[in-house]
Amino acid sequence: MKDLRGTYVRRGDVLRRRRRVRAGFMLAGFVLTGWLAVTNWEPSVASALPPASLGTRLGLGGSDSAEVHYSEGLLRRWHQIFGYARRYRISVELAQAIHDIAVEEGIDPALAFPLVRLESRFDERATSPAGAIGLTQLMPATARTYMPNVTVEQLYDREINLRIGFRYLRDLIAAYRDVQLALLVYNRGPAAVQFDRELGIDPSNGYDRIVLRGYRGKGILERPVARSGN
Repeated sequence: MKDLRGTYVRRGDVLRRRRRVRAGFMLAGFVLTGWLAVTNWEPSVASALPPASLGTRLGLGGSDSAEVHYSEGLLRRWHQIFGYARRYRISVELAQAIHDIAVEEGIDPALAFPLVRLESRFDERATSPAGAIGLTQLMPATARTYMPNVTVEQLYDREINLRIGFRYLRDLIAAYRDVQLALLVYNRGPAAVQFDRELGIDPSNGYDRIVLRGYRGKGILERPVARSGN
């Protein structure tokens, strides 16, 4: 059989494959746009959507398989973000921050969202009578073990609060090797939980059951994953 590599026939095959990839991206975009219209998302969602031209973002200069893999991951990420925003009735921007920072810090987003809901009801300015601050209800002393010079006002910052809170939770899960126990320590503090355990008392105050309702994961991802794109 004649070797067609380098010929117009071969280049035509490559171009046809790339057109199919572009067509797939366009179809996915149309489906996503239609779904958003049907479910009546607020106008602010539009500013958080990925760029319309995924082909431009991807460059289409590498292998088709790499392009498809990248685009599938990007679409899967946005599908999850929109799903969490709808489920918890929060803005897409906030859902994106919680999802992406949780993943970057190695926390399963399926655990991160119910924790933030229970801790602060997604209120970035939440403050408890005990002095816990922000979305993940951090105590300043705990936060300063991760960021020594952080101020109380900085702990109201969405990204700072989420990043420190999720990093602390991941460290607890890694230390106790038990998601339920780690959540109780996160909520009650290590001294209170240890005291109950030494007395043979169940340290659960119900916090762990609320956060873990319906959850069957390990709490942490195998390794933190850097965000691949907006």
